[in-house]
Amino acid sequence: MTEKIIIGKEEWCSLSELGLPAIKARVDSGAKTSSLHAFNIHMFDEDGKRYVHFDIHPIQNDRKTIQSCRGLVVDKREVKSSSGDKEQRPVIKTPITLGSETWEIEITLTNRDSMGYRMLIGREAMSNRVLIDPDSSLCLGTVSDEDVKGHYNAATLKKDGLRILVLASNPELYSNKRLIEAGEERGHEIRFVNISQCYMNISSKNPEVHYRGGQLLDGIDAVIPRIKPSMTFYGCALARQFQSTGAYCLNDAVSISRSRDKLRSLQLLSDQRVPMPTTGFANSPMDTSDIIKMVGGAPLVIKLLEGTQGKGVVLAETSEAAGSVINAFKSLRANILVQEFIREANGKDIRCFVIDGKVVGSIQREAAAGEFRANLHLGGSASAVKITADERKIAIQAAKIMGLHVAGVDIIRSKSGPKVLEINSSPGLEGIENITEKDIAGLMIECIEKKVRAAKAKMSK
Repeated sequence: MTEKIIIGKEEWCSLSELGLPAIKARVDSGAKTSSLHAFNIHMFDEDGKRYVHFDIHPIQNDRKTIQSCRGLVVDKREVKSSSGDKEQRPVIKTPITLGSETWEIEITLTNRDSMGYRMLIGREAMSNRVLIDPDSSLCLGTVSDEDVKGHYNAATLKKDGLRILVLASNPELYSNKRLIEAGEERGHEIRFVNISQCYMNISSKNPEVHYRGGQLLDGIDAVIPRIKPSMTFYGCALARQFQSTGAYCLNDAVSISRSRDKLRSLQLLSDQRVPMPTTGFANSPMDTSDIIKMVGGAPLVIKLLEGTQGKGVVLAETSEAAGSVINAFKSLRANILVQEFIREANGKDIRCFVIDGKVVGSIQREAAAGEFRANLHLGGSASAVKITADERKIAIQAAKIMGLHVAGVDIIRSKSGPKVLEINSSPGLEGIENITEKDIAGLMIECIEKKVRAAKAKMSK
């Protein structure tokens, strides 16, 4: 019988077949399954077997070092995380070396960017092999930062960096700066481009986008549109132009246009029976009283179709006040929506951040005193929140209906269940990142890597 080795709550190990000579792991007997940090996960068939290709940041707190790995898939397993979320993960089998001992273990692959360790060793991997001293660490020895970096030299680093543009208006915004930082951390060439300073050559043979000073923006792999409302028309035209040059747009022009048109987006959600507050829309002031009755009477909310970040949104406490506001807007020929007021929400809503069909983070926003709008730009506060399965499903469905790969879906909790308030195609990152402590910008870059890689693989066939 093999003598058991003693390990602490954290240890250096090696996964040689994956090209990972040194990785620090958290040892947790409370977890059944072992897991390894992975992103850009892509499964494929070869010689009748299923394999998975993935990338990993093998060094803690270092997103510039990227190792590409490949493994044989032995299973696909539903795993419940410590936060209670469930996800389907590919399972690979590979040798692990701890100290002088080597044996095969099963590992699930998942993004652990928000975790402290790139790997977790669960009890299945330790069965009859080790004894754990929970009060000790690194019983099998330490590895210096210099030695770890030496293991992952330039020859092992990722060389297929992309050329990415952040198409926006203000380079100083937190969201735009974080996207550039996240792209650079992952070895990509990423730059900010001001929408208003771009111009187009629309040609059937060679469509082009030029930038200030006559720079030709060619050879672009991907574009991240962060288009402010006043630039929607021109920004979407630019997104279409970049798409015609072969660049991938994280959110394309059609999906952005849909989400910016509040009336159209609500109609699309209605077609798919997505729950939302009862909403009225009309052209003539003569219909005012009936519209008020249609949404359940006062109090009610009146919204400008073109408003954003809570601007152009009015709460009318009485039917008389509602009629006055509606008629005033109509006299200005402004397009408005009249919507039922969800009193039981108490000035709170939930922002679900959806990336590539998954809710990657959610926060609860609460209106400031004396205010009913929960927007952070209007002085509202935000806190962490655990969403329900229904809320998760609705957020994912709403983003899919709009065709958005990245979306901020705002949900309100009512006595009849969750309802979608609005869908944002350029959701801000500051609140969600600070509160959830997740690398949301990095997940957006990962989505681009996955989509561009898949497109290139398809073209090469």
